[in-house]
Amino acid sequence: MSNNTPSTNTELAKERNRAAAERTLMAWIRTCLSLISFGFGVDRIVTTLQKDYMDDSLYITRILGLSFIGIGTCAIFLAAFEHRQELRHIQHENYRYKSRSSLAFVVAISIFVTGIFAFVGIVIKSSGS
Repeated sequence: MSNNTPSTNTELAKERNRAAAERTLMAWIRTCLSLISFGFGVDRIVTTLQKDYMDDSLYITRILGLSFIGIGTCAIFLAAFEHRQELRHIQHENYRYKSRSSLAFVVAISIFVTGIFAFVGIVIKSSGS
């Protein structure tokens, strides 16, 4: 076997990594759809309540819903971009593991910050009434 011919083991390992990248992207799609759906549901409920009761006190809750939609939308874009980068990385002949930042960590921090803002906003709103 010449040095230019890739080994079967190497090619099978690349295929396993590609399949793992596909499963990871599908998991991100499910997560992002859940975030977007939850945010959309919260926004629709707030919009309906504001129409029925003409109450502007639900503004913070609406921002919370829109924040979840924004986080989900940004995360799906970043997941697709990261997936594309991973596929390109696997294609190279000298494929090596590269440590990089975690998209899951970034999304977790975004949801944490959104949750803190929602918590503080609700506490301030309820103590003011």
